[in-house]
Amino acid sequence: MKKNSQTKLVLIIVFSFVIGGLVTISLLKWTPIMEQLTATSSNSSSIVSSRQPKVYEKTSLATSIAKIYDAVVMIQSYKGEEQYSTGTGFVYKIDEKQGYIMTNQHVINGCDKVVVILSNDEEIEAKVISGDEYLDIAVLTMDKNKVLQTATIGSSENIQIGDTVFTVGSPMGYDYRGTVTSGILSGKDRMVSVNVSNSASSDWVMKVLQIDAAINPGNSGGPLLNINGEVIGVNSMKLVQDEIEGMGFAIPIEIAMAHIEDLENNKKIEWPILGISMANVDDISNLYRNNIRVDSNIKDGVVVVDITEKTGAAKSDLKPGDVIIKLNDIKVKDSAYLRYELYKNKPGDTIQLTYIRDGKEKTTKVTLTKAN
Repeated sequence: MKKNSQTKLVLIIVFSFVIGGLVTISLLKWTPIMEQLTATSSNSSSIVSSRQPKVYEKTSLATSIAKIYDAVVMIQSYKGEEQYSTGTGFVYKIDEKQGYIMTNQHVINGCDKVVVILSNDEEIEAKVISGDEYLDIAVLTMDKNKVLQTATIGSSENIQIGDTVFTVGSPMGYDYRGTVTSGILSGKDRMVSVNVSNSASSDWVMKVLQIDAAINPGNSGGPLLNINGEVIGVNSMKLVQDEIEGMGFAIPIEIAMAHIEDLENNKKIEWPILGISMANVDDISNLYRNNIRVDSNIKDGVVVVDITEKTGAAKSDLKPGDVIIKLNDIKVKDSAYLRYELYKNKPGDTIQLTYIRDGKEKTTKVTLTKAN
């Protein structure tokens, strides 16, 4: 009898659990209780998430671009009534009367009129103050009251290869003005041979910054900037060859600023004069015309073709036919490199030249003069 009672008790307990479970499931399924619980959970989650800090793009250059964007102008150069060149410039200084714009000399070289287009699309005629072909830097001025922003000048000396850089310019003309491109500093102190006055030979070597940010026709004269939006260079050229892509170059801002005061005051930059006419050792036709023969074993250097009277070279030991191979113990492989080393000096300085004559290496001192 007792055993039957225990069995009944167990069955009652099991039955109670089953019924209780069915009732609970029914309540959750057929009443709003589950929806209320879900809504409460969702609201709780929403409250928590709303207290989380907002996440911004850490690598965005937007703040830095804002520091320079309105200082950049598009430049349109005219000969007569015809536009013949476009480029970019930037306002780097303002005084009580006018704003000063820096650009490349080749952008405005030979023009009769220059029009600058601001970031707000206003067009203003600018005045060319001065420029230099070897620096490839020119200075323009515009009405002070029209200046929207002034660039911050930085330094290229501390920037490292791999650091982020960006540019603002007008590639391909008016339709793409205000274009921003970014990349990294790919190289420093690159020596690039260029020509001036549209000559066929390399007249000059520029020590430049190499970047992989896209630079196209129309970007010339625009600013190269570091991640803080400070100008560290002036975009000057691009290797335009089918097999080369992504190699742009900029003049370090220190080189431009070292001569900017002279350009602002319309003073001609006094490059030192050595006092010789010269030819590269591989310029066979030129040497032949001047009846000069160079030892075939000499692969690099600059041949003295003629010497100008009343110059430092005329007072030195140099003679036509000598091959200059060093300036102040620095090797010079051609006339472009010779000018680069020469232009580190100023009129009145004395330099030492190493040259080859009759197969023997000799040295001489030359006191540099200035152009008349």
